[in-house]
Amino acid sequence: MAGFAEPARDCALCPRLAAFRADNRRQFPDWHNAPVPAFGGLDARLLIVGLAPGLRGANRTSRPFTGDYAGDLLYATLAKFDLARGSYGARADDGLALVDTRITNAVRCVPPENKPIGAEERACRPFLVAEIAAMPNLEVVLALGTLAHNAVLTTLGARRAAHPFRHGALHELTVKDRARPLLLSDSYHCSRYNTNTGRLTVAMFEEVFARVKEKLR
Repeated sequence: MAGFAEPARDCALCPRLAAFRADNRRQFPDWHNAPVPAFGGLDARLLIVGLAPGLRGANRTSRPFTGDYAGDLLYATLAKFDLARGSYGARADDGLALVDTRITNAVRCVPPENKPIGAEERACRPFLVAEIAAMPNLEVVLALGTLAHNAVLTTLGARRAAHPFRHGALHELTVKDRARPLLLSDSYHCSRYNTNTGRLTVAMFEEVFARVKEKLR
């Protein structure tokens, strides 16, 4: 499998994101304010993909889904299904470790209003391509939200029309240079907005992980 390297701290591929990063460095000099690296080993069988770091979450703490509500729900669920060990303390040095799991984002830098544009997704896509290629044991990719789902499909060269996003769905994807198909699992994003509106409940989120865990056995 190919090697993999995270984006440089001062990655300039996306001018809008680089400018936003510079503004945040001036306003919040103690924050990470750089591309957020993935969390977990490349030997994992499960890869969880979000869209982009949150401003006061991963962009502040330097670890995906860490420091905001989405991380509270995600890491509690991972622990319940024995996919994480240790205590989640909402900071990168809390000692939490993932088990057979890796967490990443399709776009590595925080975007204004948490909304990357298409050009930024395309510019960052080679990192996700290389990351997946560098995971020889990968069996299941869990996409959190429609945009992450679409980013994964594009990364893997699969047609969106043939694999529409649906919470709880499992899509079997044939991927070049892999002996076995990958499974793409869909979930609504574990954001506070989705849980507050009832679009996503804890039970719904846990059901997705129960199915994923079953496929990893």
